[in-house]
Amino acid sequence: MTTKEAAVTAIPTLTTKRLVLRPLDNADVPGFVEIWSDPEFTRYIGGRSDPDSVWHAMAGNIGCWALTGVGPWAVVERSTGSLVGRAGLWTEPGWPGVEAVWFIRRDRWGRGYAREAANAAIGWAFAQRPDLDEVVAVILPDNTASVRVAERLGMTPRRLEFIHGEDHAVYTISQADWSAALRGLPAVPAVPAQAG
Repeated sequence: MTTKEAAVTAIPTLTTKRLVLRPLDNADVPGFVEIWSDPEFTRYIGGRSDPDSVWHAMAGNIGCWALTGVGPWAVVERSTGSLVGRAGLWTEPGWPGVEAVWFIRRDRWGRGYAREAANAAIGWAFAQRPDLDEVVAVILPDNTASVRVAERLGMTPRRLEFIHGEDHAVYTISQADWSAALRGLPAVPAVPAQAG
């Protein structure tokens, strides 16, 4: 997708059983400051929690939409209207692919919100981009909670890549495997590329 095509892409709103994934808004800054101020939350993802840094990170997320046609959403709990995190898609030059991302505030961990939000984002990505071969998740190997989310999404570890100064496991799910899972069919095992 060209930058010109991506720039005219409106950021959609997705609704799941328990969540709304909506475009980021200036009013989200205080909520994200609170979320990113939790050291356990940022343990594997980093990020600064002052309002200026949060605003700049949000601007980068919106820029991802403008430049690539995909990006993260604010995640809102439908039952309470509370901002509970950010999830969606990410890509940038040199990135391993279109990535499913999930960042859910710690007091909502264990409820399946990360999987629910990522599931909606992956489904949207494959529906919008029929030519997209796979979606990836880039995870520090020690982040066992995110590894479990990736596995529950049907993703499998494919390789290690050195990104932002550290080795990350790259989990993937192909569009074919995603479609098969939606139809209740067994996934076709991936055949590793042969050297040479």
